[in-house]
Amino acid sequence: MTASHPLPRRRLLRGLVAGMLALPLVLGACGGEDSSDDGKVELSFFWWGAEARAQLTEQALALYTTKHPEVTFKKTWQANQGYFDKLATLTAGNDAPDIFQIDDNYLAEYATRNVTQDLTEYQKSGKIDTSKFPEGLVTYATVDGKLAGLPIGENTQGLVFNKTKLEAAKVPLPTTGQTWEQHIAWAKDAAAKTGVAGTQDPSADYKAFWVWLRQNGKEFYNGSQLGFTQADVQAWFELWKGARDAKATPTPDVIHEGNATDVSKQLVVTGKALTSWVWANQMPELQKNTKDALEVIAYPGDSSKQWPRASMYFSVYKGSKHKDVAADVLNFLANDPEAGKILGTDRGIPANTEIRAQVAATTENASMKQTIAVVQELAKNFGPAPAVPPKGHSTVRSELIKAAEEAQYGRATPAKAAEQFFAAAQAAISR
Repeated sequence: MTASHPLPRRRLLRGLVAGMLALPLVLGACGGEDSSDDGKVELSFFWWGAEARAQLTEQALALYTTKHPEVTFKKTWQANQGYFDKLATLTAGNDAPDIFQIDDNYLAEYATRNVTQDLTEYQKSGKIDTSKFPEGLVTYATVDGKLAGLPIGENTQGLVFNKTKLEAAKVPLPTTGQTWEQHIAWAKDAAAKTGVAGTQDPSADYKAFWVWLRQNGKEFYNGSQLGFTQADVQAWFELWKGARDAKATPTPDVIHEGNATDVSKQLVVTGKALTSWVWANQMPELQKNTKDALEVIAYPGDSSKQWPRASMYFSVYKGSKHKDVAADVLNFLANDPEAGKILGTDRGIPANTEIRAQVAATTENASMKQTIAVVQELAKNFGPAPAVPPKGHSTVRSELIKAAEEAQYGRATPAKAAEQFFAAAQAAISR
């Protein structure tokens, strides 16, 4: 055995001093509130969206810094494509931003992985005020009893239609309360009179399928399990096969285009369909991209089965060194009247109902006014919100598109496509 020898005194002292100098750097990398010696805090803030959203967000954050000069922001944004890949990489490396934008495709996944800070304590203390939020909106942000993110906007499903083309062809406008069968019959008639497909085929659209399920006494999810059967999927696919056969919808290639594109190129904008199935808050963005007048109504069927959905959330990273400051920023973005005026309805109509009324009263954007009015009207009849989707929801959405397109292109029968989707969906939420 080799004997150990004590370090020379000078080497030992050098090692101790080096260790002491390194210590603050190590502590600085850990959690807990922290700031620089002069009391200044820099928060990293990450979101997705188009350039218009970036400008609005930067204006709102600059306003916060004006009111809190000690707080500045390291701002990063990008298009939706690749956003969650980047966020996954950052969180895997324990380098997530202090505040990040997220939606219901991933909220449960990040919450169950212990990435998001539970905001309940801030809510209970009033540091994050949700007293003017619709109750269902907060429910839709809660995962395993923890407030995983602050809803920054409210939304619901919306059927947007081209009013200009329909009126020019003297076709009656679609109305809230039509059954699904009545909507398809209307779309067939509209297509014959205008030469444009009456409706985008939404069989690949999870939100349309979800509303239809609720109207038939089912749910998309029951806890961490699917809330529907393979037979339900088959019935949904058969409904839209009938619509395609009746020439109420576009051809499969055009349907695929509608499935794959962003909101600015939806079929109702490009003139390839008279209606598109979207989120209601997307109306202003759609309207910007066409000279035709657009309007929005509820999805077909019983509109009380729609719900106040959080369009997206801001979450605080659990490893942030500045959780209290981050929580205050979230409260500011949701509840400050000046911030609300800046942000408008870009991320959905404001979650705070007072801010919402203020935006509706002061905006000069006609589409924004219409969006708020429609969602407010629908809200009078909203049913309870479902639980936020479980981990694996984003994969379920992708699998629905794949299976629906198999049926749309005629590569599979509705029964075979339903079998494919049901098996893939079960696997996705069981991982």
